[in-house]
Amino acid sequence: MSWYLTIKALHIIFMVAWFAGIFYLPRIFVYHAESDSSEVRAQLAIMAKRLLYFITPFAILTLMFGIALIAMQGMDWFRLSIWLHIKMLLVLILYVYHGYCFVLLKRFQNDNNQRTGLYYRIFNEVPVLFLFAIILLAVIKPFYG
Repeated sequence: MSWYLTIKALHIIFMVAWFAGIFYLPRIFVYHAESDSSEVRAQLAIMAKRLLYFITPFAILTLMFGIALIAMQGMDWFRLSIWLHIKMLLVLILYVYHGYCFVLLKRFQNDNNQRTGLYYRIFNEVPVLFLFAIILLAVIKPFYG
């Protein structure tokens, strides 16, 4: 059994689990922003909190296994892998996005949302675009050595 392939599989598994939540969380925000019922908004805030706290460990494990993969490849490989540098920048932006979801959650919990459902519908599409770019970079590996 190859440790590298095991680590890579775990990286992908936790990335998929993280993205599943990152795709659904803004949908909860959409429903919350468009709801006129205080009871529904309260329930959606609970759902959003549980989901965000559930997926955060997946985000952390994705990062840990990604760093392990880079370490296993070595610094010479890392320096030549410009595609990976671009991927890492996109992933960093996704971690900022994830962190911003905590800010949005707090606003919803305090019933202090200032954004429309349309805003959250657009916000919901951001990780999809990043996922496409990240997967394309990881598979095609343009700008390599």
